[in-house]
Amino acid sequence: MAWQPSPESLSTLAACLKDSLSGFDKAAQKQAEIMLAQAKSSPDINNYLVYLFSSQDPPSGLQCSPEDYFLIRSSAAIMLKNNIKTGSKPIPESSVALIKMGIPMCLQDKNSQIRNYAGVIATEMIRRGGIMSWPELLPELLKMIGNESGQVTNEAQEGAMAAMAKICEDNNKMLERELNGERPLNFILPKLIQATKSPLPKVRAHALTAINVFTARKSQAMLNSIDDLLQHLFALASDSNNDVRRQVCRAFAQLVESRPDKIQPHLPGLVDYIITQQKSDDEDLATDAAEFWLTVGEHEHLWHALTPYISKIIPVLLECMVYSAEDIALLGGASDDEDEDDLEQDIKPQFAKKSATRQANGGEGSADPAQNGNAYEKLASMDDDLEEGEIEDFEDGDDANPDERWTLRKCSAAALDVFARDFRDPVFESILPYLTKNLKHSDWPYREAAVLALGAVAEGCLNVVTPHLPELVPYLISLLNDPEPVVRQITCWTLGRYSSWAADLTDPTQKQLFFEPMMEGILTKMLDPNKKVQEAGASAFANLEEKAGKRLEPYSLPIIQQYVKCFKKYKDRNMYILYDCVQTLAEHIGPVLARPDLVNELMPALIERWTKVSDQSRELFPLLECLSYVAMALNDAFTPYAQPIFVRCVNVIHQNLEASLALANDPTLDAPDKDFLVTSLDLLSAIIQALEPAKSSALVQESQPAFFELLTFCMEDPTDEVRQSAYALLGDCAKYVFEQLQPSLPSIFPILLRQLDIESILDEDIDNGFGVINNACWSAGEIAIRHKSNMAPYVPELFQRFMEIINNPGIPKGVTENAAIALGRLGLGNGDLLAPELANFAEEFLNSMDEVDPSDEKATAFRGFTAIVEKNPMAMEKSLLHFFTSIARYRDLKLRSETKSGLHEDFQKAIGIYRQIIPQFDQFFNQLQPQDQQVLKTTYVF
Repeated sequence: MAWQPSPESLSTLAACLKDSLSGFDKAAQKQAEIMLAQAKSSPDINNYLVYLFSSQDPPSGLQCSPEDYFLIRSSAAIMLKNNIKTGSKPIPESSVALIKMGIPMCLQDKNSQIRNYAGVIATEMIRRGGIMSWPELLPELLKMIGNESGQVTNEAQEGAMAAMAKICEDNNKMLERELNGERPLNFILPKLIQATKSPLPKVRAHALTAINVFTARKSQAMLNSIDDLLQHLFALASDSNNDVRRQVCRAFAQLVESRPDKIQPHLPGLVDYIITQQKSDDEDLATDAAEFWLTVGEHEHLWHALTPYISKIIPVLLECMVYSAEDIALLGGASDDEDEDDLEQDIKPQFAKKSATRQANGGEGSADPAQNGNAYEKLASMDDDLEEGEIEDFEDGDDANPDERWTLRKCSAAALDVFARDFRDPVFESILPYLTKNLKHSDWPYREAAVLALGAVAEGCLNVVTPHLPELVPYLISLLNDPEPVVRQITCWTLGRYSSWAADLTDPTQKQLFFEPMMEGILTKMLDPNKKVQEAGASAFANLEEKAGKRLEPYSLPIIQQYVKCFKKYKDRNMYILYDCVQTLAEHIGPVLARPDLVNELMPALIERWTKVSDQSRELFPLLECLSYVAMALNDAFTPYAQPIFVRCVNVIHQNLEASLALANDPTLDAPDKDFLVTSLDLLSAIIQALEPAKSSALVQESQPAFFELLTFCMEDPTDEVRQSAYALLGDCAKYVFEQLQPSLPSIFPILLRQLDIESILDEDIDNGFGVINNACWSAGEIAIRHKSNMAPYVPELFQRFMEIINNPGIPKGVTENAAIALGRLGLGNGDLLAPELANFAEEFLNSMDEVDPSDEKATAFRGFTAIVEKNPMAMEKSLLHFFTSIARYRDLKLRSETKSGLHEDFQKAIGIYRQIIPQFDQFFNQLQPQDQQVLKTTYVF
């Protein structure tokens, strides 16, 4: 007998679903959420949800208004989707059968939002179970879209097409993979292209949306269908529907990446088409059109083909860079809002920046390529869990602020920037008349757009702009006092873009005329009465710090004094960029920051903020990161502040790990934010590096809970970024507090060896995974040079892991170099164990070392390698010439350091061994390059 709901349970569930979306009665909402969480454990909960969702009218016995019933259905859909998405157990077959019956019915619903929900659930079913878990779905959708019988309603065609677009978006790789000897996409793509001829504009637009999932990807299906697709795109280019034309513009932009050969012949016509679309009144359409210039401009070959047209394109870009009347209204006009508190939703979500990877070539590699002060940065949506049509509690239209979203204005400015870098001088020549006319325009939107244009061409046209800068820069500095905050804001950004010119001036008079007023002007704007101008000033000053570097040293006291005023004045949002200013200064002036007058100004302000910010606040991320840079700059001068900061970081880590354990036992709890772990681990690393080893050792020794116990938990954390920071800290502990680390090594090594297994990296996490493996290799090498022969139990497995990494061509060079250095370092104290393997790895080791710059790491790796060579010199037969060449080309030996003088002796010893065992040594020696022979003769005794 078919499943039937119990009327009583159905009524209770419906009431809870309605209350769970009620924004008015918070108590009822909370109670409903608790009851729904309990209902999840019921075996037929999904049957009830699909029953409510797929019933167009309230089931008998359910008394409610049409508005309330719509809410109940929506809530049932959201809960059903979440159960499919996050459920730990498989959904019972009986429920799956009901879902498969209900979803096609809902795709035909009169209400577009219900149709959207049905598409989202269908997508989730496929994502979770694969195409073969519901093999009838795609053919059924295509049948509804095609409407061959002529009996399918418009709603059903639109619902099916929207669902298909969603399935393509969320399961693109699955559709491209082979399944029973067929790739589903080879069958689906021609049908989607056919659907672009539908008489229904929504079907045409969604068909193109689905196609655009694949236009940027080089699949077999796209290869087969490209010419057919292009024909349809040209036919749709004049479609009356704006959404269709938006998708046409997107398709052309994406084909620039994947099939420039197909775009190039049509470029003359496309230029005119895109210009027309960019002039549209529909801003979304105009923005998608402007993206085309960005993609062509960034294409390494295709941009040349635009040369004849830039004089046509640039005026359109300039026109689109002026704030529209709508945007001006949304910006809210001039206001001094420095004393108004920030609303929580105004503060951008903060994420810990990726921890640096420890690099073989000395120093650290930043994982954050973002430049300060990018006025047209494109923000990706971070709203992962909301699907189209879902209801968001805090949706109040605030994103309408043109400063916060990707707009036609920003896109046009970004395109101008790219063109300036492509075509250089001609771009400045074509905007010069515009600048002359508008920089002093009486209407501020034109002044503002001219300043934006001048900033946009800064990187590409610096040489041709330079002669004008002595006139332009003082005028820009005067605009810092413009009555309109938006003009002051963009002027800060533009001055930041030209700060490299001012910082590079060497003549003291010119410095006084341009660099000092620029620096002072931007610094002053950090305390503007308008918060957005403060933010732009701080961002521009961080940019200036990057460009000026050490040249800021003479000005460091007034800079820090201004920062201290900002710490007193800023509201929460701007505090984040202020931390960036402080850490950028610390990074560039380094030890100068340890001057007592500077420390006494800066540290009380930072510590005051440190005491105000709670352990749960996301402001802790940028604050901890800032303190890491400050600690590294101050070195031992950080001692008075180190102990309470160290203890708090350990506590933050402990709380976060406890919360993860609690979550494992009770999945209804909130997941802890792993960024607290990342930033705390990084600051502990900085403190351990900064202080004298005895002081760092005392902090580690006194840590409660036990320091290395917490570190081992972090080394096994499921999040890559946490493990990356944990292995960086492990390596720093090996370098600076090895005595404290040593007793914990037996429990650390099994975890470290598991991490070095490259098979454990998942495909989708591959880039993050390499950062972790990189730091794990580095830390293993740092332990090896101190633990020496005590490494013996781990040498065989470490050797195997390092060789797998070095021999894998898919692994980035930096990681293989770190693995090679760690392998070489294993030879210090373990030469006997590795000597039998020498012939199997000598060439790979030497190849990697050829790429590495001189450093202590490289020197110790060669010392370990040479120790292995001494134990088995005959094994070097095939690599001996390479080894001698490496010795000859090893620079840096004259620097005074124990490691390097020791390396000189080791090389001398190795040369001596081969002089004794090679009968015709001179003959062998003459095979080396003449310059290498010369270096060896002058550096070593023969």
